[in-house]
Amino acid sequence: MTTIKPPTSEQTDDKTIVQNYFNTVGFDRWRRIYGNGEVNKVQADIRTGHQQTIDTVISWIKADTNMAGKLICDAGCGVGSLTIPLAATGARIYASDLSEKMVTEAQDRARATLERTDNLIFSVSDLETLRGEYHTVICLDVLIHYPEDKAQAMIAHLSSLASHRLILSFAPKTTAYTILKKIGEFFPGPSKATRAYLHRESEIVNILTSLGWRIERNAMTKTQFYFSRLLEAWRI
Repeated sequence: MTTIKPPTSEQTDDKTIVQNYFNTVGFDRWRRIYGNGEVNKVQADIRTGHQQTIDTVISWIKADTNMAGKLICDAGCGVGSLTIPLAATGARIYASDLSEKMVTEAQDRARATLERTDNLIFSVSDLETLRGEYHTVICLDVLIHYPEDKAQAMIAHLSSLASHRLILSFAPKTTAYTILKKIGEFFPGPSKATRAYLHRESEIVNILTSLGWRIERNAMTKTQFYFSRLLEAWRI
């Protein structure tokens, strides 16, 4: 298991905010949510929803039975919730996250959980600085940090890294979820991210189609406090 440190680069305001959040109070909050310890009802609901998304992605990967040895990029790996079961499939995994604390936690969980970690490389890096070519690129629950005017460029960048398959999740922009988001903004709290962006599914699909992708699978995870649209695209 290898760790790659980030290159030094100028960061946008949104990126700096997200990085600081997930290296401080946000790290403590999401480590609890994505762990097995006691949490409150809202956090437990988010944990359930997130796990449903992870389970769906793993089922899609396992359905492709020739993934052993293939290279997968888990872009925005967090504490390793997806990285660890991906590595257990026998694929080679390159897992990256903007937060050094998240990457360290993911490494610790991988060592404690997996029999082997020689098929794992961890990197502290943002999406913009990701490089390489991967059979499959997966980016879950990250586009929520990108406004519409930056999401297209980011999806295009992720697309350039994937030779066969691209899996994305995003918070869908609907009337109901827009209202729910506005209600949540009335109760910001110190442990919540300061910015969250919703995206219309039709716009994400149009971006992918224009980049030469075909949507093969889709799924929607919806609990009381967690909602995420999941798309699996393959090269045409």
